[in-house]
Amino acid sequence: MLPSENRLRRREDFAATVRRGRRAGRRNLVVHLISGHSSRGTDPHAAEERTPPPRAGFVVSKAVGNAVVRHRVQRRLRHLIRDRLHRLPAGSLVVVRALPGSGTADYAHLGRDLDAALERLLGGVRT
Repeated sequence: MLPSENRLRRREDFAATVRRGRRAGRRNLVVHLISGHSSRGTDPHAAEERTPPPRAGFVVSKAVGNAVVRHRVQRRLRHLIRDRLHRLPAGSLVVVRALPGSGTADYAHLGRDLDAALERLLGGVRT
């Protein structure tokens, strides 16, 4: 399960990440990334001054398959991104959009596609 503080929930965050973020596409998925984004912005009433953790969200449409297939794909992607959160810069937002081929892809193929997309977006930089 993806920890609560690492979940992307707000519609505005999804939209901003997809519209303004960098993107890398692979055979089974597309990854959108905004590095170092802070949802607090310049709010003077922010409770804390700590850096927010990276957050991830998922888009799995009906084109992927029926509900059982979509949920399986989303569970796999959630598990894969959880193991890669340490690679993401603090405060970054990630949206992983599953493409129709992801419904028939196995776990290893999804992992390779996710790794390749993140490597391209992060430019080989480890944080």
